[in-house]
Amino acid sequence: MIEVNNGIIKYVKSLGNKRNRDEEGVFVAEGWKCVRDTLEAFECRYLVATRAWYEKNGMARFHDKLVLAPKSALERMTQFATAPDVLAVYEKPRVTVDEGVVRTDVSLVLDNVQDPGNLGTIVRLADWYGIRHIFCSPTTVDIYNHKVVQATMGAIARIAVTYTDLEELFDEYPEVPVLGTFLDGDNIYAAELPRNAFVVMGNEGQGISRDVAARATRRLLIPSWPREGAVVDSLNVGMATAIVLSELRRTALSR
Repeated sequence: MIEVNNGIIKYVKSLGNKRNRDEEGVFVAEGWKCVRDTLEAFECRYLVATRAWYEKNGMARFHDKLVLAPKSALERMTQFATAPDVLAVYEKPRVTVDEGVVRTDVSLVLDNVQDPGNLGTIVRLADWYGIRHIFCSPTTVDIYNHKVVQATMGAIARIAVTYTDLEELFDEYPEVPVLGTFLDGDNIYAAELPRNAFVVMGNEGQGISRDVAARATRRLLIPSWPREGAVVDSLNVGMATAIVLSELRRTALSR
């Protein structure tokens, strides 16, 4: 058991910065639900908790990682407005790509998605729909951003997230169809959809970038209803992802 000190407080607080997370190879999960759902999935460097939390929850097997801290210290460490009773500092996992899964199933591809909440939601959706891989452009928000980690609700423990050049990704798997949503695409509810595909979701304001859009082998439309009615000009990227994944899984089950 470790007693909290200013060095640990400053260290944990510094991990709100991506450069520090990258240099240290770690990230932070805050709050009991987030910690509970990830504690068995990642190597724990520190488990920081109030004494009251520890006495209630135990966690004896993490005794050598445990840092007891008063709530005032956690308030100095947290990246959120309200400090939790527990947080964990984890080693980043080594992500491996299962090429067989990529070639035979659906993978998500995120092109410059910027909002942490959207990325967290998309990771949760991937978990729900059995998607094992998410490939992100280098400009997509960091998966280990504290808001993203929180928004995944533990799903970050089960999804392999890889940052890569998207065009190089498509070149590596030329046999995998590339699907994207566009305003001039085919109605997704009437289209014949493949069992395996890269599903590209674009930036919140700009959509799919021009170079990535040019690689799409199938352009799909999520139609509004009624088609002639006045509606908002776009869907949130998380909502659009849910619709596309739901339709892909529905059609796969109906075959």
